[in-house]
Amino acid sequence: MPYSVAVSGASGYAGGEILRILAAHPDVEIRTVTAHSNAGQPLIDHQPHLRSLAHLTLQDTTPEILAGHDVVFLALPHGQSGQYTDALEDAALVIDAGADHRLTSQGAWDRFYGGAFHEPWAYGVPELPSGDGKQRSNLIGASRIAAPGCNASTVSLSLAPGVAAGVIDPGDIVSVLAVGPSGAGKSLKPHLLGSEILGTANPYAVGGVHRHIPEIRQALAAAGADPTEVRISFTPVIVPMARGILATSSAPIAPGATDDQIRDAWEHAYVDETFVHVLPDGRFPRTADVLGANTALMGLHIDREANRVTVVTAVDNLVKGTAGAAVQSMNLALGLPEGTALTVNAVAP
Repeated sequence: MPYSVAVSGASGYAGGEILRILAAHPDVEIRTVTAHSNAGQPLIDHQPHLRSLAHLTLQDTTPEILAGHDVVFLALPHGQSGQYTDALEDAALVIDAGADHRLTSQGAWDRFYGGAFHEPWAYGVPELPSGDGKQRSNLIGASRIAAPGCNASTVSLSLAPGVAAGVIDPGDIVSVLAVGPSGAGKSLKPHLLGSEILGTANPYAVGGVHRHIPEIRQALAAAGADPTEVRISFTPVIVPMARGILATSSAPIAPGATDDQIRDAWEHAYVDETFVHVLPDGRFPRTADVLGANTALMGLHIDREANRVTVVTAVDNLVKGTAGAAVQSMNLALGLPEGTALTVNAVAP
């Protein structure tokens, strides 16, 4: 019997991407889709690309409607998932694509989000170096999973190998990201209108206020950094592409680290990973290379003139950044092959 699935926030970008991936999953049956203001309307009116799911109608997002499924995905705005997760104690597996269960520090939550703090869940980035292994081990058999923030997981995957190997100094990280506006969700926001973003690049959340900063600190601490010494200058820039992230992150080279040790840190960390690839020396990715794929591609440059390591990483923010990571984590939690329904092949041109 396939696992029964409910997806909340199904009319939005993250919910729609979860549905797109699950529609090709042989081991699940999408039974229920929910929304708020769009409840009662056909799903196909809001996700016209999901032709195989045209039979589904959006229902109200309530604990009663979400209950009774084997897997529940919550693709809701930050701060809204907690009210449902508290009421879904009997659900076998709940995966939250929002931020409500990502942070372990209530102080960080209060500073960057505010509102009720909820217990942290297993963090849904399987490939992330953590302790003596990978975050994957915490996802196998998990019943509660927090899917990552797209910018946060991109930067964390970029730098965690260097932290774990001790070849970079996490006390002076600089990360600048070109991001597509789909990461901000589907609700109307004037600064994300086409007329506002076409032909321009717009920085936002400048100066240490972006909500993904504590998530990056937390991930790098799990990789071995002293959490009190992780310092990051983080600047996202909206660019006129619907989806994608190109993160350029750099950190000082640790004293005594050789070029071979530095490159080996990244190659060793990801050599066996299906969805994270370190490119050959001198090669760097484009966002076009990952669109629609659950792949993170990264290029590494050792800059001895500046005494820094620079990592350029490309992901599709809606796939590897959110929905793909959520489904990959679901597969691990349910004991299914990790890559089921996920692809490394992007769409081109």
